[in-house]
Amino acid sequence: MANLRSWVPNQLVVVGFCVSILVLELNVPALADHESGNIGGGGGRGELPELCGTDLSFLPTPYGNLSHVFCKPIWNTFVLRHSQNEDHVINIILSAVYTTGWVGLGFSKDGKMVGSSAMVGWLNRKGHAKIKQYYLQGSKEWQVLPDKGELPLTGIPTYVGIHGAMIHLAYQMKFENHLARQPIILAFGSATPRHSHLSKHDDKTTIMFDFSPGSHVAVASTDFGPMKKNHGILGIIGWGLILPIGAIIPRYFKHKDPLWYYLHSAFQVVGFVIGLAGVVLGRRLYNMIKADFPTHRGIGIFVLVLSILQILAFFLRPNREAKIRKFWNWYHHWVGRLALFFGALNIVLGIQIGGAGNDWKIGYGFLLSVVIVTVIVLEVLAWMKKSEKATDMDQSFQMNPVQ
Repeated sequence: MANLRSWVPNQLVVVGFCVSILVLELNVPALADHESGNIGGGGGRGELPELCGTDLSFLPTPYGNLSHVFCKPIWNTFVLRHSQNEDHVINIILSAVYTTGWVGLGFSKDGKMVGSSAMVGWLNRKGHAKIKQYYLQGSKEWQVLPDKGELPLTGIPTYVGIHGAMIHLAYQMKFENHLARQPIILAFGSATPRHSHLSKHDDKTTIMFDFSPGSHVAVASTDFGPMKKNHGILGIIGWGLILPIGAIIPRYFKHKDPLWYYLHSAFQVVGFVIGLAGVVLGRRLYNMIKADFPTHRGIGIFVLVLSILQILAFFLRPNREAKIRKFWNWYHHWVGRLALFFGALNIVLGIQIGGAGNDWKIGYGFLLSVVIVTVIVLEVLAWMKKSEKATDMDQSFQMNPVQ
């Protein structure tokens, strides 16, 4: 058994090597995307290039005769044209394939939807073109406020109209400083707004876009939608599922010795690797969109440190006969519980600040409920079994009194 138990720490060395490779793999693509200017989401590089050659002379002045306009397909059928002069006046022309509903482009401070301002255009049921600025106060439909927002629009009239199969939104803004790399939000909905109130979007994404005047190749964008989703999935699987299962095993299945030990070790190592991948992906997001979520980031680092301490505890585990074994047990148990608690707390916080929909909330709520109910049931069964053993011992003692 001793030889078998020494197998686990040896495998941790291999796992550590694999984790190092994982970190390198996750960081190298980030540098590559940054340097090459890859476009993520539904619109890849070179997608819909012919749309950038479309004649826009049908647009009103000044949008129809702009000079030094840069054009780029950015996501799905969305095409973005922009120009910016030395006075920091920027013209935006957003085009997309249109059938019904609304199309919008928002400017975000930190890459998330809440707190951003957006320009949205659509055709109402009578065929009249509408364009309004909205302030996204929250993730609920009633928190998307029409005729509000912080975009510095100029006195030049905004425009929205249909030309062929495309809808075109055009507006002008003037900033105090040069507009360069900026998180923007793209979204569309198929339901026509009623009384200027937007329906829930059918799809959306967040990208980093470079508005700097320069060559066409200098325009770069990166899609953060899949990255945010993968970050959340890794966190939920690692901290919300695998690690809790690994913690349940030694508490309620120690009578299955030594099977419980190997299952516990395997679950904790796998959960740690998945959780680490989520942290590395979160770090990439933090660096790329300059997100300002100190609480979420701080808790994530704290949980990662606790997990590393748990992994190191395998190497420092004293023998069962050692006097300090009980103190090691206290440390191992409570540090593990602390990590699981803050891991669950950070998942809830991440779902909240990430603007995730009800599917994420319901899904994780269901998973967390299953884990909690399982623990309660196992705890009751363990207590009942312990009570039965105590009763049997009392009866045995009464039947065999000491002479």
